Amino acid sequence: MKVKRIAIIGGGTAGWLAANHLAVELRAETDITITVIESPEIGIIGVGEGTVPHIRKSLMKFGISEAELLASCDTTFKKGIKFIDWMAPSKDPSNNFYYHPFSSPYPAGVDVTSLYLKNSKSMNFSEVTEVTQLAEAMKSPKRISSIEYEGWTNYAYHFNAVKFGQLLAKNAKEKLRVQHKAATIIDAQLNASGEVDYLISKEGEQLHFDFYVDCSGFHALILGKMFNVPFVEKSSQIRTDTALAVQIPTEQTAEIPPYTLAKAHSAGWLWDIPLTNRRGVGFVYSSAHMTESAAIEQLSRHLQLDAEKFSPRKIPMRMGYREKFWHKNAVALGLAQGFVEPLEATSIFVTDFAAELFARNFSTEKDSMSVAADYCNKVVTYTWERVIDFIQLHYYLSDRQDSSFWRTNKYDTKLSEVLTERLAIWKINAPKKSDFFSRFDLFDVDNFLFVLYGMKFTTNKKNMTPYEEQYYEHEIQNIKFTGLKLSQELLGHREWLEKFKVAYSQSLKA
Repeated sequence: MKVKRIAIIGGGTAGWLAANHLAVELRAETDITITVIESPEIGIIGVGEGTVPHIRKSLMKFGISEAELLASCDTTFKKGIKFIDWMAPSKDPSNNFYYHPFSSPYPAGVDVTSLYLKNSKSMNFSEVTEVTQLAEAMKSPKRISSIEYEGWTNYAYHFNAVKFGQLLAKNAKEKLRVQHKAATIIDAQLNASGEVDYLISKEGEQLHFDFYVDCSGFHALILGKMFNVPFVEKSSQIRTDTALAVQIPTEQTAEIPPYTLAKAHSAGWLWDIPLTNRRGVGFVYSSAHMTESAAIEQLSRHLQLDAEKFSPRKIPMRMGYREKFWHKNAVALGLAQGFVEPLEATSIFVTDFAAELFARNFSTEKDSMSVAADYCNKVVTYTWERVIDFIQLHYYLSDRQDSSFWRTNKYDTKLSEVLTERLAIWKINAPKKSDFFSRFDLFDVDNFLFVLYGMKFTTNKKNMTPYEEQYYEHEIQNIKFTGLKLSQELLGHREWLEKFKVAYSQSLKA
């Protein structure tokens, strides 16, 4: 039997990412229809406003221009994440930060980690890239002359998540023949073989399709409610379980940081994401270690607002993922598949990865689906486990002892066997590419190096010849010189965006 009708239940970022990936992969199948069923009553979470560079590849694949993204989604550039207060205060509190940039830790392709390990007390690992200098100077990653999706340094985006979903929807409908139906799905009916037979809308319609993509959010209508696929709980590894989110308008002349701020506090951390016209701010915490009123008070202090005069949106967070994301004639993507707190912008990253994996392995012949499903389930399970390792690493490495939250993460939280083994190896030798033997490690050696040594992880020093040491020092000096030169040449982040806005408006009039 051939699949001819595919339903995607739910819009938002997950639903429309799935629609675009599927439509691109199945564009030669002219007899297949893809329909996104979006409820006019159910809003989207809308706080996933940070991305990683992988999103650029998907947008290019969909045929979405970077100019349209920048113009329509309040978009800013993101060079990485600035972590503040994740370590115990030192003699110089103003220096209690590190960067996880979207750049290579190998200047000119050279592994200078041995030089850092020898000088770790006087050298910050971020000196292996010029991105920190440029981020602190609030510089754009692109020149005026840069072509679309390319810059002088690697980058991702911050954007308005609601507008981003609308951009994806426009592209899918106008360019890729995706259909759109407004309906609120409240239930589904299984057939004799245990597959989904049809959907039931609030309006009483029976909607029949051959395959279903569950993007119904935390509700997980198909994989959770209908198929009862178990949820693999990870709250014992990731202790934060609640977020308070708020949007704050910004002055039109205020500088725009080209990074996400991740500032730790006594029971978690807060994000601060700059868009062109506002900031998206969220306070992530463990409800077992902090009350909601205390969280609101600390958030208001960060925003310099009266706690009585704003009402943040409360978002409960359940850490983990479905045991299977593909079961019978349905897959789950986005929050319906799983969730790990927002640190490192994992939500859109995993959704984009899983949607592309599913679309590329999708078969229009039902009889051959089980093989693809088994393979994809193994891949996605591995991916989730390694993502959770990476997020947990940030908490585990901290030497903060000022609250029970940080002590619990250090001494009373179990690590996975893989992470335990890797940390043991990395105490002896610095991480290397061959430590990550799967291409499905979404975070690999580059990411781990910046976080491990940004948080002062200790590795045995490796001897260098005099020539090697001199060569590595020369490369670090080149990085500093390049950073200084680019700081003088590149436009400020807001200045670049303002000049782009003017040029884009003029191009529309031409």
